[in-house]
Amino acid sequence: MIKALLIVAFIGHVICGYSDCLLSYGKKGRLDLKQIKDPQKMREMFEDVPLWQPMASILLGTLSITAFTFGYMALSSWMYKYNPTLAYIMLTASIFFAVPIVVHHVICGMVEWFYIRFNMTDEAREIVFDFQKKTIITMVVGYAGLLVFVVCLFIAVVTGQTELPVWACVLNTLPLMLLLTPTKFAAKGNIAGAIMFLGLTILI
Repeated sequence: MIKALLIVAFIGHVICGYSDCLLSYGKKGRLDLKQIKDPQKMREMFEDVPLWQPMASILLGTLSITAFTFGYMALSSWMYKYNPTLAYIMLTASIFFAVPIVVHHVICGMVEWFYIRFNMTDEAREIVFDFQKKTIITMVVGYAGLLVFVVCLFIAVVTGQTELPVWACVLNTLPLMLLLTPTKFAAKGNIAGAIMFLGLTILI
């Protein structure tokens, strides 16, 4: 059963990565977030992005995050036989990750959708920026939950508390993100999550 849920989580991260790309790419290529400080450059950046992209990202992201949440809960349940305390912490952290992060993903899609829908005016830009700033706590809480989860998993594996080999500690979002951060890949978090769940599916 656990392997099935880990595979679901792997697929969920792959789909969520695609939904992130829908928010990150337009017909001209990858959206340059450095240009959002300039209203005119921001308009030019989004002028060829169709409305269906952010809407599709919202729908796919919601479904995929729901899917991969089962994988995080499955790992929490698997940890229980090795360290019940860490298992409960991981379970709590997975909830604090999944619930706010799905809200954050929806907000990111809404911000793009409304900006494009209202003709990318300066007023629309100010409104969506203000909305995103006032809801940024969803991102902070979500990623704080993920950090707690992956740190607990890393500690358990690297200290030999599980049946996994110590080197398997690299199959973890934390070290994988550190490796991916210097790259120009989009959806780095989902790439790291997909690798983690695929690797653990093979080993567990």
